[in-house]
Amino acid sequence: MPWFVIYTKSRNEKLVAERLTEKGIEVYCPMLKTKRKWSDRIKIVEEPLFRSYCFVRLEEHERSKVFDVPGVVRYLFWLKKPAIVRDSEIDTIERMLGTYDHQAIKVERYELNTPVTINSGAFANATGEVVGQQGSVLTIQLDSLGMVLKVDLTKTTVTA
Repeated sequence: MPWFVIYTKSRNEKLVAERLTEKGIEVYCPMLKTKRKWSDRIKIVEEPLFRSYCFVRLEEHERSKVFDVPGVVRYLFWLKKPAIVRDSEIDTIERMLGTYDHQAIKVERYELNTPVTINSGAFANATGEVVGQQGSVLTIQLDSLGMVLKVDLTKTTVTA
């Protein structure tokens, strides 16, 4: 079964994921632990790695089931077809969240550019496209996600 990307209402990712799970739909909402500072304390909170997105795994003919859950807006489309994320990319995200310090992970959206292969680290053998560079931080877009990860070149090797 393929992984599809659904777009949710703002700040509803976690709730949508819980409700989809209750309905028996396999869902993945990667969460990032970040420090939040208030005037009287610092707290570690979980927030979605990809704002307003969740991944659901179901058959093509079952896609309409997700709309029974409040907070689901639509499917993400790529080239006029529902965007499909490969299992290897979901595995890469899970490995990254399990391996690296969450404070060092930043996700942003950029335009597509030059194709590259990551040769080391949690993303070893993953392919993507370079969309920018600032010092030793290379910005690489994952192929089918349309999302961008910042990779520190002092810790990871990349070839074009």
